[in-house]
Amino acid sequence: MRSVGCELTQKKYAIIDIGSNTIRLVIYRREQSDRLKEIENVKAVARLRNFLSEDGFLAAEGITKLIEVLQVFQEVTRHHNLKEVKCVATATIRQAKNNEEILTRVNKETDFTMRVLSEYEEAYYGFLAVIHSTTYEHGITIDIGGASTEITYFENRKMLHYHSFPFGALSLKKQFIKGEIPEGTELVELRAYLQEQFNSLEWIQNKQTPVIGIGGSARNLVHIHQEYTDYPLAGVHQYLMMKQDINDISYFLQSMTFPQLQRVEGLSKDRADIIIPAIEVFAVLMDSVQSDKFVLSQKGLRDGLFYEQRTGPLGIPNVLDEAFNQLAIDYSIDVNQVNQITNNALEIAQLLNEVGLLPMASEDIQRIKRGSFTYNLGTYIDSESSSQHTFYILANRTIDGMHHRERVITALIASYKNKAAFKRYLRPYSQWFTKEELATFRLMGAIIKFAYSLNATKRNIIDHIHLEDNLEELVFSVYCHKNWKPEEYQVEKQKKHLEKLLDRSISVQFFKTGHILN
Repeated sequence: MRSVGCELTQKKYAIIDIGSNTIRLVIYRREQSDRLKEIENVKAVARLRNFLSEDGFLAAEGITKLIEVLQVFQEVTRHHNLKEVKCVATATIRQAKNNEEILTRVNKETDFTMRVLSEYEEAYYGFLAVIHSTTYEHGITIDIGGASTEITYFENRKMLHYHSFPFGALSLKKQFIKGEIPEGTELVELRAYLQEQFNSLEWIQNKQTPVIGIGGSARNLVHIHQEYTDYPLAGVHQYLMMKQDINDISYFLQSMTFPQLQRVEGLSKDRADIIIPAIEVFAVLMDSVQSDKFVLSQKGLRDGLFYEQRTGPLGIPNVLDEAFNQLAIDYSIDVNQVNQITNNALEIAQLLNEVGLLPMASEDIQRIKRGSFTYNLGTYIDSESSSQHTFYILANRTIDGMHHRERVITALIASYKNKAAFKRYLRPYSQWFTKEELATFRLMGAIIKFAYSLNATKRNIIDHIHLEDNLEELVFSVYCHKNWKPEEYQVEKQKKHLEKLLDRSISVQFFKTGHILN
């Protein structure tokens, strides 16, 4: 069990991430869609950084603690019959002058062979995770560990610069904060130090790109903010915070005693003493970058190690396309059928646009495509309550490359049933959108519902659609290459939703392809 590689044919994968604050074992199972699903996540708070002496040696107590944690983890990996486990270590082991001794002991006393990541590798794997799971073209990533902080800058999805600072949340706490929570003067000194450090990197100054946070401290910040704002949506990946949000959380936490801090919703108790200095790092970096946007990437170093194996000769795949392909496999979506529905919906939308009833931007076209692709996805769970399941799945499932707001938009469109259901699903998110936006989303949903009825028997019989606006009513001429009676019945039932939203009567006429109107 010494190999750090893993074969693609293996159904389960595991990685042990030995950080300066925590040691974590994560086990993944490869799904049919090729997606890695986390099935086990075991964490131990070892704080190895506290065992690193001033002359740079990891004390015997720290080594023993590391070995004991790994021996516990190996019981779990043996239970899962995992023959190959990645085991990587970061700053504290990297900085320890006796790391060869540590590597030898881990090799002899556990099932694992430990690999010490270089500063470049640690930064690169975090960057790789970000561009494989988000659609940002430009950005600055930051991963605050216990003893180091990795920064990268990328443009056109290529990493141009990286730097590893020899400080992390634990070492900053130890260097600047004597008690459990910082005093005002200590925060002033900490900020001045961080400003000096970040000012040393010319390539981050005034870039005005999003700052993308990776790792436990960034994740805890987001969890706290979600609880603080009573956020209605599940998931943290690609969660967006503005600079003022970070300031608000910082002031909120600084106003507390340490016992109060330990009870804050969303904050891991073991991070209570280091969360404030970690947030200061984010805030000062955003000042240097002149960025107003902070985004969390739930995917980080561990994911980057796996993504490295999956980056083929054509480079990084389209993140959003990959995510929707995974949805298709996970929920048994018939791609041929949804392509027909998508074509019908886009044709109807374009026809309505031409007569001035549906203004469309490029983003609206994409929304119709996504809504059509996932329309009635909830039938996978239960056909009678498909609309409710469709909305819940799309609103709450992490979809790589899609922000939370856009997820809700897709969920509203793809789950469209009627006005009442739309309002019910919208209620927790009503402040997110304008009335004009909501009217457009409802209309898109009704168009897709109409298009879905045109393929009621899933035979893909529609060749093209024509629209005539005679002011009294909208007349759709639908040309088919097979008998259309079942579709005609469904269209007559469903067209009322579109009529209400357009405030126009709709007539639908079916013709055999090749028929010429007088």
